[in-house]
Amino acid sequence: MTAHGRRSGAELDPVNTSLDALLPSLTAWLPDQRWFAAKDRTVAAVRLVGHQDVTPADAVPAVAHAVIAVSFTDDGPEDRFQLLLGTRPELPGDLEHAVIGRVGDRVVYDGLADGEISRLLLSMIVSDTAVGSLRFVPEPATEAPIVGPGRPLLGEQSNSSVIYGERAIMKLFRRATPGLNPDLELHRALGRERSGEVAPLLGAIEGELAGDDGPQPMTVAMLQSYAANSADGWGMALTSVRDLLAEGDLRPDEVGGDFAGEAHRLGKTIATVHLELARALGSDRLGADGVAAVADWMLERLDRAAESAPAVAEQREAIARVLRGVTDVDGLDVQRVHGDLHLGQTLRTPRGWLAIDFEGEPSRPLEDRVRPDSPLRDVAAMLRSFDYAAFHQLAEWETGAEAPAYLQRRAQEWADRNRSAFCDGYAEVAGADPREQMAVLRAYELDKAVYEVLYETRNRPNWLAIPVRSMTRLVGDPSAPAPGASGA
Repeated sequence: MTAHGRRSGAELDPVNTSLDALLPSLTAWLPDQRWFAAKDRTVAAVRLVGHQDVTPADAVPAVAHAVIAVSFTDDGPEDRFQLLLGTRPELPGDLEHAVIGRVGDRVVYDGLADGEISRLLLSMIVSDTAVGSLRFVPEPATEAPIVGPGRPLLGEQSNSSVIYGERAIMKLFRRATPGLNPDLELHRALGRERSGEVAPLLGAIEGELAGDDGPQPMTVAMLQSYAANSADGWGMALTSVRDLLAEGDLRPDEVGGDFAGEAHRLGKTIATVHLELARALGSDRLGADGVAAVADWMLERLDRAAESAPAVAEQREAIARVLRGVTDVDGLDVQRVHGDLHLGQTLRTPRGWLAIDFEGEPSRPLEDRVRPDSPLRDVAAMLRSFDYAAFHQLAEWETGAEAPAYLQRRAQEWADRNRSAFCDGYAEVAGADPREQMAVLRAYELDKAVYEVLYETRNRPNWLAIPVRSMTRLVGDPSAPAPGASGA
C-alpha cells in the first residue's frame, strides 16, 4: 500500500454525478480527436459508465480516469472510450489546446497533455500503487526510469502516448474493452522469451470495466522502453518511393534509397516474432473443419464491410470466391500473431527492426483479436503495406487527377520488389516460403484489403483509392500470383 491508499467503496461508484455536466462538452470535443474511431458517424449522446479518481478532487492538478459510452444517430452499437481527465482552477497557456469544458469552478482537459500528470502516472507505476479500481503495476525484473514530465506523441490515431525523456513511452488504450489487451499480453509473452524484436515492457495500468455480470478486468495503459534513435518503417518506405518517383529512368534497385535490403531484414524479424510467439503461447493445426471456419469468419467480415462500404458491396461475390480459396489447403497452422501488422507498426533502430503495437485491429471484438490465426495473416498485411507505401503519394497527386501511367508503373515496380524481398527474408527464418500457399496468402491479403476499404471509408476517404485498387486486382484472377508474391 502506498501513500495514495485505496478509496472507500462510496468513491468507487461507476458514475460520478459531478462529471455529468461535462457530457455536452464531450459530445462536441470527441469528433475532433485523432483517436476517435467513428468519424463517419454522428454522435447522439455521451454517458459516463465508469469513473475513478486518481488524486483527491481538490488537488492541482486533479486526475481522474473515466470510461464513456458514445451512442450515435444511426442507432448502431455504442462505442466505449477511456479518458484520463485533468482539472485545474486555472489552466496554463500551454494546455489551452487540450480543454474539454468546465465542471463547477474547474477547467477539465485531456490529462495526457499535462506533463505533471504524465510524471505522476509514471511514478505510480514505479511505486506499484493501487488507487481504488486502478492498479499501477511495474513489470517484474525490470526497472522503469524516473524521469521528468512526459511529452505527448503526435501522429497516433487509435491510442494516445507520451514519451519520457526518450527512455520510456506510455500508451493509453483509448477503446475501453473488457479483458487483457493483446498488446500487453503478447509483450509479456515475448518478454518471457527475451525477445530482441520488441521494446521491453516496463509496466501497465490495469482497471475494471462495468459489465452485465459485474466488473471485468480492463487494460488502461502500458509502459515500454522507448526506442531512441529509431525511424518508423512507413516513413522510411515513403522516402524510398519518393526517391524512385523522382528518378526518370532508374529501376528500384538502382536508386540510392532502395528499400529492398530493409524489407528483407524486416521479413526475418517478423518470422522471428512468429517463432517466439509460438514457443511462448503454443500453436495448433486446423483440419478441414477449422479451415472452413476461417473462411466463414472472413466471409462474415466481408458481409459487415459490404453494409457500410459501397466499394466492397459492388464486388462482394467476386471477393467471396477468393476468400473461399482458404479451403484449398488440407490444414492450416495457427498461433497468436500480431494481427494488425504494417510498416507503421515497425521501427528501425541502430540494432535492427522492432515490431510494435500488438493490439490487433482496434475495431474488432477482443475475442476475434486473441483468436489463434495463421502467420500468413501478418505476412499478407505487410504485403498490403508495401502497396500502401508505393501508391500513397499517387493517391494525393497534386493535380487532383489520376497520376500518370508511367508513375503508376514505377510505384508497382517498387511494391513488387519489396514484397518479394520481405517474403525472401521471412522464408529464411521460418523455414517455409509463404508464397508456397498462394491461395491462402491471396485470401488473407484480400481480407485485409476489404478491412482497409471500410477503414478508409470511415476515416480517410482521400486514401480510399489505394485499397480499392488492390481489392480489384486481387479479385481479378484468383489463380494468378499477386504482384511481388511470386519470388524475387
